[in-house]
Amino acid sequence: MDFIYQDSYPILKDDTQYRKISSDFVKVEKLGDREILTVDPKGLELLSQEAMKDVSFMLRTAHLEKLRAILDDPEATDNDRFVAYNLLQNAAVAIQGELPSCQDTGTAIVMAKKGENVYTGVDDAEWLSKGIFNTYQERNLRYSQIVPISMFEEKNSGSNLPAQIDIYAKKGNTYEFLFLAKGGGSANKTYLYQQTKSLLNEKSMDAFIRAKIKDLGTSACPPYHLAFVVGGTSAEANLSAVKKASAGYFDHLPTTGNMAGQAFRDLEWEKRVQLICQESAIGAQFGGKYFTHDVRVIRLPRHAASCPVGLGVSCSADRNIKGKITKDGIFVEQLEVNPARLLPETAPHLEPAVEIDLDRPMAEVLAELTKYPIKTRLKLNGTLIVARDAAHARIKEMLDAGEPMPEYFKNHPVYYAGPAKTPDGMPSGSFGPTTAGRMDVYVEEFQKHGGSMIMLAKGNRTKDVTNACNTYGGFYLGSIGGPAAILAQDNILKVEVVDFAELGMEAVRKITIKDFPAFIITDDKGNDFFENL
Repeated sequence: MDFIYQDSYPILKDDTQYRKISSDFVKVEKLGDREILTVDPKGLELLSQEAMKDVSFMLRTAHLEKLRAILDDPEATDNDRFVAYNLLQNAAVAIQGELPSCQDTGTAIVMAKKGENVYTGVDDAEWLSKGIFNTYQERNLRYSQIVPISMFEEKNSGSNLPAQIDIYAKKGNTYEFLFLAKGGGSANKTYLYQQTKSLLNEKSMDAFIRAKIKDLGTSACPPYHLAFVVGGTSAEANLSAVKKASAGYFDHLPTTGNMAGQAFRDLEWEKRVQLICQESAIGAQFGGKYFTHDVRVIRLPRHAASCPVGLGVSCSADRNIKGKITKDGIFVEQLEVNPARLLPETAPHLEPAVEIDLDRPMAEVLAELTKYPIKTRLKLNGTLIVARDAAHARIKEMLDAGEPMPEYFKNHPVYYAGPAKTPDGMPSGSFGPTTAGRMDVYVEEFQKHGGSMIMLAKGNRTKDVTNACNTYGGFYLGSIGGPAAILAQDNILKVEVVDFAELGMEAVRKITIKDFPAFIITDDKGNDFFENL
């Protein structure tokens, strides 16, 4: 048999529109017959700084156009339109450069392909990290990276470093980049399933996909760009392909395989999976057709004894941006600069929301909520307590030590969230909800002690939460995942830290809200919205 080799991921074209950010920091030098592209490391710093700034406040035009398409689709539900409209409004706020599109400004990830004839003379990852550091220091972003001091002691790094930086070699004298800001919500919805040859038939594949789509749920802020990857020379290769596919990086792969084992897109299965997602009725967070914007199904070679299958998403904060360095200068992908142009002249028609005054005794608020069925749309006004993972763990330690539940946790609803930095002159930084499911393990015990009686967050929850609410008379209210900027601008009036200040963005806060949108998801009668889909 003849030797065969080809690029495993042959991207056939790149129709990305770039904008030039500098002609400096690059020059071409001759080394024998080679043209060497010499890059001043300050160019790497500039590129990563600019890319991470843009991707924190701007989105791709194609992504935003898909949101507008939901508003124009007569088959979209009111819930679909409500979410899509809010996300477009949010993009119009974020573009101003003060409030990032999502409060979880993410792990900074850089994937790069460095030509063999590109010379920098430095540790490239260090200079790319410097650019990322600059952006997170200078902009109103959030520090989300937790570093281990020992096995169980952790601290916030205070810089959002370390970043994930992966640099690969390629031919030529160009340097290509994909930058991502990956929030924890969507990152947590990456799955690896170790399957076998028995999956590789039409009936089994269809059943498998229908079952696994439900694993995604809504906590990662749909509508999603969904990636489904079958095969891989290793589990690690599979999951790497999932991330790149969800970012649109593999959109121009071939659509058929060959004996060299090239990766390809399966367009037929993309249509089938998209239809499965529509038929699921999960929709854009609160029921409907638009669980996904689109689907990418990638087929890879595999070991005969292994068939890894990966599933992952890019969420409504679709923060992916390409960059490149060539002899002509330094470039980043051009993102949408005027998302407001995609907003309709009038907002989608919705039935009036029920207004809930939260500044009443907890018993009165619970008595008001019990009048309404699940799916009821609410406008919340008054005081919330903000607490998430680290604060819940601290309060659990207090209860375990025989200390009482803090009064603030009993007197006010709890909002699972952690804000970005507050811009000058504003009451709040971007402040959308975090994933409710991470706090599920605390609900039964906290409600038993009189806390967490009303919870506000995003995504679906376990049966344990439904049972606890049924037993203790509690409620879980769902907020839209994604529009963190517009919530900060329009709905949050005041923010103050009240406990655990040393936890930074995970400190307990008290916030004052007006007309804060929410839905009744789980009630005190044992009903759960997502169980009915």
